[in-house]
Amino acid sequence: MKNVIILFFILASTVQAQDGKHEKIKALKTAYITEALALTPTEAEKFWPIYNSYHEKFHALRVKERTEIFGKLRNGLGALTDAEANELIDKNLAIETSELELRKQMTAELRKVISPKKIISLKKAEDDFKRELFERYKQGHGRRKQ
Repeated sequence: MKNVIILFFILASTVQAQDGKHEKIKALKTAYITEALALTPTEAEKFWPIYNSYHEKFHALRVKERTEIFGKLRNGLGALTDAEANELIDKNLAIETSELELRKQMTAELRKVISPKKIISLKKAEDDFKRELFERYKQGHGRRKQ
């Protein structure tokens, strides 16, 4: 989970700095997942509207997490009172609960359009894509430093 958060911040800063790459990454992810799940054209037609809708909701939760939790940590942990720390813990748990509920809802909707095996493969495909994107990012930065 920590690696995903780190990757997200790296990607977020990269995407903000180079806005045109956001669409390219989205297109690469679409192609990657479509291939990894071996979606038929009929499945893809039904799958992508559901997936994209939930992806937007997950993105909104990540933005909320960045603003409400990580924003408070900019001054460091030492500046937090115990009451503020407890509030951040509660907010974090609420966001994680919301993410789980969204995943459950998305899974219920996806069960109507793709097989259970493809739903299970989706998580792996998402993780593999993130890992591959991160590796490409690291390789790109390694070449610039030399």
